[in-house]
Amino acid sequence: MSHKTIIPQPRVLDIAPYVQGKSAATGGNRVTKLSANENPHGPSPLARAAYIEAAGALEVYPNSSHAELRAAIAKVHCINPERVICGAGSDEIISFLCNTYAGIGDEVLYSQYGFAMYPISALAAGATPVQAPETERHTDVDALLTACTDRTKLVFIANPNNPTGTMISEAEIARLAEGLPPQALLVLDGAYAEFVEGFNGHAALVEARDNVVMTRTFSKIYGLGGARIGWGYGPEHVIDALNRVRGPFNVSATALAAAEVAVQDAAYTEKCRVENAKWRGWLRDELATIGLPSDESFANFIVPHFESAEAAAAADTYLQTKGLVVRALTGYGLPAHLRITIGDEIACRAVAATLADFMKGARA
Repeated sequence: MSHKTIIPQPRVLDIAPYVQGKSAATGGNRVTKLSANENPHGPSPLARAAYIEAAGALEVYPNSSHAELRAAIAKVHCINPERVICGAGSDEIISFLCNTYAGIGDEVLYSQYGFAMYPISALAAGATPVQAPETERHTDVDALLTACTDRTKLVFIANPNNPTGTMISEAEIARLAEGLPPQALLVLDGAYAEFVEGFNGHAALVEARDNVVMTRTFSKIYGLGGARIGWGYGPEHVIDALNRVRGPFNVSATALAAAEVAVQDAAYTEKCRVENAKWRGWLRDELATIGLPSDESFANFIVPHFESAEAAAAADTYLQTKGLVVRALTGYGLPAHLRITIGDEIACRAVAATLADFMKGARA
């Protein structure tokens, strides 16, 4: 649709809207959503209680400085609270970065199977998204460095990556940061960092350099996707700039209250990490035995490989008939793959049994 005289900014109409994972299926009596990498255990009970308590004062504006949450994040991660910024999910931090550092004539670089919001946010800012090839679904640092030009302003890397679940080493990330052109900022998307034992999302690299920013979210392991809250950590000069474009009340009081408690409930977060690792490994092994291998995943999902795009689409349809909703990856350029969120034990066993039945039928 278009209008003769009221015209959006250049490139806005080039944006393909983000399509979220399906949440419904016409098949089974009970629908199990495994398409959006949500925590099957939900948020910490303490965080849920804090959210409900904060809802008793919805007429009051939230604290614009986010001081309490920033202090809690800093305490847990041993970082400087003055270099933390909060947003309505890490998506908003990504948008802040693109609108602050990239515009018409600039390039925003990301890896081949990177998160869809990187090119969307780049186009919304008027910049040109540039994709660098990956090597066997792993971020390729050499390819990224080769793709850099004097117009590159931002480089986005998710580590672990979505939608592949793969991860590259700290040394490789450091090599990328060191090799970037002087005008470029490296953004390390750590939405799935908490699923990796002992990993802090490359916070030390952010501390050591002036060209690296880290983004994080409360939507995944913390189970607060519906609250829409995330955060970023970066050099002072970056956080100062981002706070100048951030709206004064961009995060709700309920989200702030829940996140402050969630990030400090270390026992619950660890319980969720351990359960995810247990059933991720189990499901990966089960699917591999029926001919559906997957790369090692460091996130809360696995991505089994099918023999063809047609086989993956048929498997997706068959899962839906059993009420199991997963994520097709055709839009990410991986048509022969499905992304399956690690659910609870019941969900994982249901996925394994259903795909085993599918594979038997495919071979018959």
